[in-house]
Amino acid sequence: MELPRGMKDFEEKENANIEHIRYHFKQLSSLYGFSFMDPSPIELLSVLETKSGPAIKDEIYYFKDKADREIALRFDFTVGLTRYVSSQKSMKLPVKISSFGGVFRYDEPQKGRYRYFHQWDVEIYGKPNLESEAEIIELTSRLFDSLLLKDITIDINHRSLVESYINKVFDSQDTQLIGDILRAIDKIQKKTTQEIIDEFKDRYDTKKLEKILEFSQIKGTISQVEKAFDTTQLDSWDELKQLFDSLENRGVSNVRINFGIVRGLDYYSGMVFEVFDKNSTLGALAGGGRYDSLTKAFKREDIGATGVAGGVERMILTMQEQKIIPQSKQNRVAVLYINNEMQKVAMSITSLLRLNNIPTDIDLAGRNLKKQMDIASNARFSIIVGPHELDQGNVVLHDMINGTEGTISLEKLTEDPNSILNLE
Repeated sequence: MELPRGMKDFEEKENANIEHIRYHFKQLSSLYGFSFMDPSPIELLSVLETKSGPAIKDEIYYFKDKADREIALRFDFTVGLTRYVSSQKSMKLPVKISSFGGVFRYDEPQKGRYRYFHQWDVEIYGKPNLESEAEIIELTSRLFDSLLLKDITIDINHRSLVESYINKVFDSQDTQLIGDILRAIDKIQKKTTQEIIDEFKDRYDTKKLEKILEFSQIKGTISQVEKAFDTTQLDSWDELKQLFDSLENRGVSNVRINFGIVRGLDYYSGMVFEVFDKNSTLGALAGGGRYDSLTKAFKREDIGATGVAGGVERMILTMQEQKIIPQSKQNRVAVLYINNEMQKVAMSITSLLRLNNIPTDIDLAGRNLKKQMDIASNARFSIIVGPHELDQGNVVLHDMINGTEGTISLEKLTEDPNSILNLE
């Protein structure tokens, strides 16, 4: 029996990694004042089409239910959260919402992404303002910091800035042209310049397209970009400078301008950004921006929106590449017993530790000590119950990190195990 293509079973180890990221995300989003909610995993197809048009059918799971309604599985959290907020006419603004969970996309499976995978998401709804955008980027930066991920860069751009340059180069205000050229720029991370030119040369002037693609390669600090290009001809450049001033004031330094970041989805309407590990080829680990046009599509002209979503599986792969081991996995105790006569005492110790909220493992099959050691591999400490030590009222405590061990009083262990083990 096989799973459908692009699906997978999440075993204990991977679930533990997902929960590790979920824990840090929920802690941080709560610290920043975001309310956690889980939007419905099933939406009307018409709702999802509000975001991306009928073409979205090619990228999602959709079907008819028993009432002959066209429904679909969520492919992100943004649509569901925006639908929800837009329907709450009496909701006090601004509102800050976070989500974490599984989403479905009918993409071609690739490293770091299956057709069912996990995302984290934060959104701010209310009057459009620069500080909302800065807060979203700040939280994103802090999340990667809290996971101990290194060499993380947040590349920032503004859609209006790129659109203004496209209009200048092509001397056109045609929305179809702008959309096509934005999609060409969005491909620059995955394809060569020549491959992109070959794809679009039958529709657009090659030299003009080359000029746009050359422009999309510009990146760096505010001063570096201003030295490399005449930014006075670009719409929204001052907005980007103000955003960087706010981020500097907030202590966020791992950011840079990147004119190649446009976020291919049509609903983005302002600032956009993506997060990368500079030493990895996995692609963007997170991305977001301002998308006021989506709230307008849901008939809420009075609400602006900005947000970010991150790919959990890609972040796990990045943590593995950087050899980051979640410390929470080590805060366990394994109770081992020398022989069958010691098993009863070992079981009693195990139950007592669990009553004190200490994660504890023990072999249930009566295997020999050597085989029992397998369950201690993920433990911070192992407690070994042997006949000689037990006759003296002691057990052996083995430190699984540094390899040291010694005897401890069984009475003291049972009276106050938290102080003895000190797993905080």
